[in-house]
Amino acid sequence: MNKFKALQAHAASLPGATVDIKWGNSWVASVGGKMFLCGGPEPGLWTGCSFKVDEHRFLELSGLPGLRPAPYAARYRWVQLQDPKALPLADLLALVSRSHALVFSKLTKKLQRELGAGQG
Repeated sequence: MNKFKALQAHAASLPGATVDIKWGNSWVASVGGKMFLCGGPEPGLWTGCSFKVDEHRFLELSGLPGLRPAPYAARYRWVQLQDPKALPLADLLALVSRSHALVFSKLTKKLQRELGAGQG
């Protein structure tokens, strides 16, 4: 399984996660209607993906070879992975989990309860 397929499967398995296609060809994982991972055009053909990171890690991660600030979303502290070899799979899975947690934490308390306890 390539890294992008592993990221897709991991994202889809997170509590409350939903997946769909947006903008005609981008695969998107969301929680509570808010995106936490975006890749495209299809998981098997991904050339990159984007996800939210902690503010204190944004400069560090976006400055690594193979990563950069995500177009259109950098101001929200999203990074774009351009080279799947930039980080080990375990690190990427942890970053996607953290992205999910960051987005989950911004949902209303009511929605958080509906989607599942133990998040955030």
